[in-house]
Amino acid sequence: MISDIVKPQVKDVDGLPVRRLLPSAGRKMIGPFIFFDHMGPAQFSPGQGLDVRPHPHIGLATVTYLFDGAIMHRDSLGFEQRITPGDVNWMTAGHGIVHSERSPEDERSRARGLHGIQTWIALPRAHERTEPAFAHHPKKTLPVLQWPEAELRLIAGSGWGERAPVNTFSPMFYGAVTARAAAQFAIPAEHEERALYVIDGEVRADGNPVAPLTIAVFAPGSAIEIATAGPAQLMVFGGAALDGDRFIHWNFVASSRELIDEARTRWREQRFPRVPGESEFIPLPER
Repeated sequence: MISDIVKPQVKDVDGLPVRRLLPSAGRKMIGPFIFFDHMGPAQFSPGQGLDVRPHPHIGLATVTYLFDGAIMHRDSLGFEQRITPGDVNWMTAGHGIVHSERSPEDERSRARGLHGIQTWIALPRAHERTEPAFAHHPKKTLPVLQWPEAELRLIAGSGWGERAPVNTFSPMFYGAVTARAAAQFAIPAEHEERALYVIDGEVRADGNPVAPLTIAVFAPGSAIEIATAGPAQLMVFGGAALDGDRFIHWNFVASSRELIDEARTRWREQRFPRVPGESEFIPLPER
């Protein structure tokens, strides 16, 4: 049963259209998912590129999952990792990390596309001040479930009897579904909060239509039957409700205003660690 529908707000980030679905006016989180951004699809001309300068995070983990294109991730731990379609790059901010996201230099001389989903996973109170970390999991290491005319790649967490290799901090699931034609599958009832995002295609949940570029949130308690009328791309996600509300300011997520204020002061005074090889940064915005 669908309990809520979340529609996006659209903004432009360095020429890249971004649809932000979480947080929304009526819904801040689904399980531990506190940000859900759909990037693109977009086309860059030769000489153009994505250039998100170094910026800080606290209290969350980020996951960038691409369908098309590439992004070069660099962070203050010294990791430099090319993000390509199907891979999982899980960055745990903990008490503080800085990273940049740019188009790879070797791709800037040609026309190319960029399309993907970026999510922020809020950390439980016991882990929101944990040590920062970064983990890369290639596409081939992720569990894949097969149904007639459809497959699900499990990005993080557990579901359908499988577990992804990512080290998560609370019960959750996150998967990408590709339907090649009309297909059916179920979202099991094992997780407390569950949702479906339709990237494209004609999709029904328990017989009810779910429009493209919207999130359908499901009531707990029973499996949800998903059906596509033809080719479709979907994201399924959710998990246990987090241990209390979270404050959100800019790139910071925390269980208290004091942690937000402390992070603001550290970034204003440039006391976060730096990203090797980067000299730019995004200034702290006004409140």
